[in-house]
Parts: sequence; C-alpha cells; structure tokens
Amino acid sequence: MNRLALNALKLNIGSLPLRITSAAYHEKVLDHYENPRNVGSLDKKDKHVGTGLVGAPACGDVMKLQIKVDDEGRIIDAKFKTFGCGSAIASSSLVTEWVKGKTIYEATTIKNTEIAKELRLPPVKLHCSSK
Repeated sequence: MNRLALNALKLNIGSLPLRITSAAYHEKVLDHYENPRNVGSLDKKDKHVGTGLVGAPACGDVMKLQIKVDDEGRIIDAKFKTFGCGSAIASSSLVTEWVKGKTIYEATTIKNTEIAKELRLPPVKLHCSSK
C-alpha cells in the first residue's frame, strides 16, 4: 500500500507514538524525515570543523549543524542534530546534502525558500527551513 494513501504514519520513539499526517507533507519531506541523511556530530576539536547552533522561537525547534572543510575551504562533510518537527528535520537533512562539495561562500547563498521549494513545504512550515 502506498504510504501517501494512508491517513497518518505512526512512528514509535521509545514509548511515545509520533504521528506525521501524510496528507500535509510531500514525499520528499517524508523521505528525509524517515531516512535522515548525515545525522550525528563531527569532532568539534578538529580545526577544520565549524559548528552552528540555532533555534526557532516560533515553534521551539533547535538545530546543530557542523561542517568540515578542507584546506581550500570546500565543505567535505556535514552533520546535523535537530530537535523539532518533521519539516525541520527534513530541511536539516537536505541542507547537509546540498552543502557537501560547495565552498563556504557557495553554502551561504542557499536560501531557505530554495529548501522549502525543494521539499514542497506548506507556507505555514516555511520557518522550519530557515534555521
């Protein structure tokens, strides 16, 4: 059965059931939420690793993003940890894929509207892509 045909997806995290309503999210959001890429941490003591921590007062989401750059300033790895809604987790996952191979400057040109467009986030979730 196509999971988008379901009314809701149920995920168990410990003993807490978490529901993601499939009708509200595009397949790309569900994919990045269910199979997030690059979750984890890099060694913050490594001189080639930079760490950013941001939060969204609108909904309480918190994201830690780390990048590792080579000697030429090109991003060779990216990891994230996000505590928040499915849209925030999917946005974090997607951006770690997008920044790999880019220079730091190129990575700074990525706009949250591009992330939201790629994931087809509903307007009410636009803030989830702007961490």
